[in-house]
Amino acid sequence: MSMDERRKPSGGFFGRRKVRRLKAGGAKLIATLLPRLALDLTIAPSDLPALFSCPVDDVWLEIGFGGGEHLVSQAHAHPRIGILGIEPFVNGMAKALAAIAAQALRNIRLHDGDATEVLGWLPPACLGRVVLLYPDPWPKRRHWKRRFVQKQNLAAIASALRPGGEFRFATDVADYADWTLRHLLAVRDFEWIAECADDWRRPWPGFAGTRYEAKAKRQGRVPCYLTFRRLSPTG
Repeated sequence: MSMDERRKPSGGFFGRRKVRRLKAGGAKLIATLLPRLALDLTIAPSDLPALFSCPVDDVWLEIGFGGGEHLVSQAHAHPRIGILGIEPFVNGMAKALAAIAAQALRNIRLHDGDATEVLGWLPPACLGRVVLLYPDPWPKRRHWKRRFVQKQNLAAIASALRPGGEFRFATDVADYADWTLRHLLAVRDFEWIAECADDWRRPWPGFAGTRYEAKAKRQGRVPCYLTFRRLSPTG
């Protein structure tokens, strides 16, 4: 199947690309390291593990990694996992690149554009995990259509996940947690695996958190952690 024939999800990026001017070190990393780690979406990915410069046993995807705290911690903790990270915010990308360079991580590849571009590029059933942490909640009703959790994006995530793979979602906004839960329960591709309240009140084992999560806790907002398992086509 050609890239033109592949169905791509709709719904683009609505956030800011940049807030402040990059420092010299960050700008240099954007100019030199990012091109070496950037995904080439013009070439259909027949073998995702081959994208990495070290052997990997599985590939995970993090959508909107912010400053890269979770992305980098997961790459460090799981050296045999290849991690694809998406972040269009230039300042966040620069922070992540600095940490990647400092730790000499080889199991990360990056995309600095729209997540839907990568989801449309990925082959079916190629990922073991997709992570979406603290996405913009777009709290005003007229902006809800901008929320990343939408039917078409969930279909794209389901296509990219292999059966048994996980979709992990975290937010400190109760309305967005409810929105996500309702959207996931409305489709047949996923099951919510929570068995007790602590399953959504407590973070996942080994979860290092993010700077946004730390800020939310300081301000009294309570995070919610949702985990969904990709079902096989037969359920």
